[in-house]
Amino acid sequence: MKAVTWQGKRDVRVETVPDPELKEPTDAIIRITSTGLCGSDLHLYEVLTPFMTPGDILGHEPIGIVEEVGAGVPDLAAGDRVVVPFQIACGSCWMCLTGLPTQCETTQCTGEGMGAALFGYTRLYGSVPGAQAEYLRVPQAQFGPIKVPEGPPDDRFLYLSDVLPTAWQAVEYAHIPPGGSVAVLGLGPIGDMACRVALQRGAEHVFGVDLVPERLRRARERGVQTFDLRDFDDEKELVGAIQDRTAGRGPDSVIDAVGTEAHGSAAARLAQNATGLLPRAIGSRLTERLGVDRLAALYTAIDLVRRGGTISLSGVYGGKVDPLPLLTLFDKQIRLRMGQANVRTWSDEILPLLTDDDPLGVDDFATHHVPLTDAAHAYEMFQRKQDGAVKVLMQP
Repeated sequence: MKAVTWQGKRDVRVETVPDPELKEPTDAIIRITSTGLCGSDLHLYEVLTPFMTPGDILGHEPIGIVEEVGAGVPDLAAGDRVVVPFQIACGSCWMCLTGLPTQCETTQCTGEGMGAALFGYTRLYGSVPGAQAEYLRVPQAQFGPIKVPEGPPDDRFLYLSDVLPTAWQAVEYAHIPPGGSVAVLGLGPIGDMACRVALQRGAEHVFGVDLVPERLRRARERGVQTFDLRDFDDEKELVGAIQDRTAGRGPDSVIDAVGTEAHGSAAARLAQNATGLLPRAIGSRLTERLGVDRLAALYTAIDLVRRGGTISLSGVYGGKVDPLPLLTLFDKQIRLRMGQANVRTWSDEILPLLTDDDPLGVDDFATHHVPLTDAAHAYEMFQRKQDGAVKVLMQP
């Protein structure tokens, strides 16, 4: 089959690799019809390269058709249309039953000290072949895949794999009070969708911050009050502008949908780039012990949120020695919630919104649809924010 493989920093290629096969009774084989390119994939493209191995298959946002199931998968059959969550979880361990499939005790990557295995996401999360491919082996298929109706195009349901539950959890964790306010930092796919979810769930004021014109326009058209970073000389001016619209206090909640690749933080960016140039064995050890993030977005969130408010982190961070202003966090009595999205915890709440009325705008959420063979160009375009690229879907 054809698959998108990682070959080095900023080097992805479509190659012919062996077709996946059933290995366990709880496996399924899915023929992928559409697969997303996620901002998290860009971390592998550049920042997390020390944890990658040439030939790794990328991707974790698939929808497709069941081709084959193992004997331990009673509720799926060949021909079913399914969305596959990005994490791999059993659904029956203590963590899964608590609503935390990202911490599944059956697939937990204990050797690396990490949570549940993920599709297409480094040795830290199990080195499981990913979903930017023609076919995908799905472990723990008795729990993971979400059956969806035939008929509507893939775009209607594909975002259940990652974007929708990640945005939903970001808003849930933000603890926005009824009629309250939230600022979303970063209007890429997750930040954009978090704004839509917050409005859908009753937030009175939703502020969106970015510096990419296309992203700002999309959010503004959905009723978000947008702020262009380029209009401010420094972070203090931006914070002041948003505080002016919230009685001087700042918003009740802030969602950081940027993460480790935030603009600014020049020293951290230099350190990340230098680590990526080292041999992988050395670079991975250095990152695990001394890794740093670009923290500009998180620092802004801390300064911006009102006293007693909540910061929700959905942007990915991975630093080991990040400096945090604990005095400010403590003094402002800020609540922090974070973590990867627990997809199956939220999917039943989200599904009723994926109707013909399309209140979240999923049908036209993607800005680009490209064949899988154009993956290298898609990665470059998405990373450089070219051609208005906000969300890219690929078809094998």
